[in-house]
Amino acid sequence: MKKIILSLFLVISFTLSFAQKANVSKAKNKALMENPDFAGAREAIKLALKDSTTKNLAETWYVAGLIGNKENEVLYNKAILKQPFDTLAKGKALMESYDYFVQAVKLDQLPDAKGKVKARYSKDIKTYLKDYYTTQQNLIAYGAFQYEKKNYEGAVKTFEAFLEIPKMPIMNNEIKMDSTYYMISFYTAASAANAKMHDKAIAIYESLKDKKYETKSVYQSLYEEYVIKKDTASFVNTLKEGLVQFPKDAWFMQNLINYYIYSGKIKEALTYLDKAIEREPTLAQYRYVKGNLEESLGNYDDARAAFDKAIELDPTQAESYAGIGRIYYNKAVKILEASAKIKDMKLYNAEAKKAEDLFKQSLPFFKKASEVNPKEIEYKKTLKTLYYRMQMNTEFDAIKKEIDAM
Repeated sequence: MKKIILSLFLVISFTLSFAQKANVSKAKNKALMENPDFAGAREAIKLALKDSTTKNLAETWYVAGLIGNKENEVLYNKAILKQPFDTLAKGKALMESYDYFVQAVKLDQLPDAKGKVKARYSKDIKTYLKDYYTTQQNLIAYGAFQYEKKNYEGAVKTFEAFLEIPKMPIMNNEIKMDSTYYMISFYTAASAANAKMHDKAIAIYESLKDKKYETKSVYQSLYEEYVIKKDTASFVNTLKEGLVQFPKDAWFMQNLINYYIYSGKIKEALTYLDKAIEREPTLAQYRYVKGNLEESLGNYDDARAAFDKAIELDPTQAESYAGIGRIYYNKAVKILEASAKIKDMKLYNAEAKKAEDLFKQSLPFFKKASEVNPKEIEYKKTLKTLYYRMQMNTEFDAIKKEIDAM
């Protein structure tokens, strides 16, 4: 009885194994016939990919890859002939094929019972994958399509497949990693950034820093990624490295200066700002910023000199006129605050007179700032305060009307 059961089991196993191998052949035939039946081919191979008798065979995965390969080829030919074709279907077939081929190679490279590797499909797969890499309408085009459609995660996966091909052992280092390779690396990082895969984006940008491909954009993008990650040490270091690489580019210098300003590290900001001025001595905006920084440190003479230079370089720079006016105005306010504690009326009046003189000195600068930039309401508000203080009623009424009209 046991022999009968065992024989029956062997017959069933052999039948199932034969049936699944037949499905592999069926799938191949349906994919490669003159009018391919891709749906039928996929249905047949799906059964073989799951069955224990065929799921670990390189041939099964190779045939699965052939289906997508053939569909991609059919759609590619339509594209060449300028016939309508489904870009998404082509891309999906391509990536499906790629994934199956990768698994087929792994199985094809396994040693047999004697420890020998007898690869049967790797040579053909190598040819197919090389075509996926070198023909721009394949992986590159599909990745670009996904990027354009804002399917950034899909773009990352497609571009990463492209980047992986030259590294595969079966390629034997035959594919050089040239400017195209680094271009796709850059767009992989950009896709990862858009997909909020920031660690991946950072890793790729870091790897590109010495590859001489869009180096400035690499540093700028890397800085932005570190900012998103709130990695202050890394984004500051990136700016400094970028400044060494591109000493004449204002972008790195300005962002570094801004970081130090907003971090309250004014002296460090001034150090880099002075370097920026050395490189671009005719840029009025740098002088204006220097004036503000010097003023914040209480270096009023240096601040005034910086504002004066800014106006010399650009007489239309309203904010520098206002900067000078602000120096006088704030000095006056401080004197008044300090004089409030003075009990000696003679001394108090003397200090009040000093303050009034400073308010008067600030007036023409705010007036000039408002003339140069009449749309800036803050200049007019300060003028209104000064006119009121000095009892310049006609001017007060006029500026009030201007402010109300705004």
